[in-house]
Amino acid sequence: MQISFIGAARTVTGSMHLIKANGTSFLLDCGLYQGKRKLAYEINKNFTAFDPAEIDFVILSHAHIDHAGNLPNLVRSGFKGNIYSTFATRDLASVMLRDSAFIQQKDVEYVNKKRKKKGQNPFSPLYSMQDVEETIARFVGLNYHREFQLTPEIKLTFFEAGHILGSAISFLTINENGRITNLGFTGDLGRENLPILKDPEKIPDVDFFISEATYGGRFHDNAEETEKKLAEVINKAVSRKAKIIVPSFSVGRTQEMVYWLNNIFEKGMAERIPIYVDSPLSVNATDIFRMHSECFDFDISQYLIQNKDPFGFNKLTYIKDVEESKALNKVEGPCMIMASSGMAEAGRILHHLANNIENENNIILIVGYSAENTLGRKIVEREPVVKIFGEEYCLKAEVVVMNSLSAHADSNELLGYFNQFDKDRVQNIFLVHGDLDQQQKFCTRLRSIGYNNITIPEKGDVFEI
Repeated sequence: MQISFIGAARTVTGSMHLIKANGTSFLLDCGLYQGKRKLAYEINKNFTAFDPAEIDFVILSHAHIDHAGNLPNLVRSGFKGNIYSTFATRDLASVMLRDSAFIQQKDVEYVNKKRKKKGQNPFSPLYSMQDVEETIARFVGLNYHREFQLTPEIKLTFFEAGHILGSAISFLTINENGRITNLGFTGDLGRENLPILKDPEKIPDVDFFISEATYGGRFHDNAEETEKKLAEVINKAVSRKAKIIVPSFSVGRTQEMVYWLNNIFEKGMAERIPIYVDSPLSVNATDIFRMHSECFDFDISQYLIQNKDPFGFNKLTYIKDVEESKALNKVEGPCMIMASSGMAEAGRILHHLANNIENENNIILIVGYSAENTLGRKIVEREPVVKIFGEEYCLKAEVVVMNSLSAHADSNELLGYFNQFDKDRVQNIFLVHGDLDQQQKFCTRLRSIGYNNITIPEKGDVFEI
């Protein structure tokens, strides 16, 4: 068996790993790399490590764009196989990939107007809506805990990852000439005791494990502190009559934010303010959340039994229409505007940032991880001047970072997950989906609990097993 690390190697985006065994070639994820626009375009456009036509199938961990977003380009480039995922991931991916194609088209149109004025060559989208439709037709939904025979030699079972709706840890049993190898892949590992979703599940013991390490050296606050800090931000906005601008992933983070806000207002921890969810994708994704109660934890299931809706409450407005989105520029604070993308690399959030970033009265609330070179990371690092759609803006708004709202396991939660395995059986752990410093810190912690063989692969590294 051979494992090639193509994306999310010493970085957080572009998850993509190639497995070859018994003459079969398949991918674990096929995500978009996010970063500097020109570099990201070149990385995402070209599959240099393999021929897409020679890939037999794809196993998709979840629907986030940095894990699923390059599937239409794979199909466009000749891939003809199945894409295996949970049913919830299939449904979410169907709206997310359509949204990705639409955003690319609109962003390219906007950027190309500026490029034309400067005499520069135009960009083209990575893929079209037709490519997306062909991709969606290739999805095959699988239930959690049901072993599925991919080939005569390879079996797959999905377990709950607890990261977003439908997210799965992949457990693979591979038979090579009578030698059985158990391979695990976390995708993105979620957290215990968060609202809405079930906790991550342990998979059977493995020989090799590919694991994310996004927060390998960081630690999240507990839920009570999260509520308290979020309430403080709202109260600050009320006193200033300010706008809170929240770059938020449309799937997972937005629904969790709505749930947290509902709790805060019901408890009287902060004055109710208008909340605008400015994302057609968030509206569609929230509808899909309501369809997949099998992914919910006990508390939310009981909440739903009481005929309550955890994703909608008084003074919350979901916005689809572009004219309604533009009208938010004239809305006075206090209010909160949530829009995608979470790393502030595309979508309506760019327009809201452009219109509000230079007002020192406003607050930019960062509630998730932003990869290196993204606009979100530049805001987190409080760079005095940032570029939005190629134009320079002074960062004058207050920046509040709340990583405790992340849906990624932190260092202790990751360590707790690894502590469940038979350490003597694990031959190698591959750490992916994390900045190098976070991976190195987590590597040290893994060694402290008895793991000896840990690898942090670079992009392009190939390992023979």
